[in-house]
Amino acid sequence: MSFIGRLVVTILVFMGYSVFFPQRFHLAGFGVAVLAALVLSVLNTILKPILSIFSLPFLLLTFGLFSFVISAIMLQITSYVMGSANFGFSSFGSSLILAILLSVVNSVVTQHNRENE
Repeated sequence: MSFIGRLVVTILVFMGYSVFFPQRFHLAGFGVAVLAALVLSVLNTILKPILSIFSLPFLLLTFGLFSFVISAIMLQITSYVMGSANFGFSSFGSSLILAILLSVVNSVVTQHNRENE
């Protein structure tokens, strides 16, 4: 899937999560969702590989499930960069749920795109 496609999926998941779980996740609007998706993609490009290397023992012990925790940390850093007034989580568990949701939705969309090519 292209960069724009992943960005659109991330924006839609952010918007949907904020609508269904407003007590767990605050999103100020569509523009904030777009900016947060861009910030998250930059952080995932730069910081996530470094965190993955440092957490390699945990990744091996958990058979890769620790990658969800790394993704949740990326979302928490995105919240910090964006400012919690515009984009924020009520707890780390909320960011972990969103990380799992983002992973599942991206997997489904990627699989769907592969089948249609």
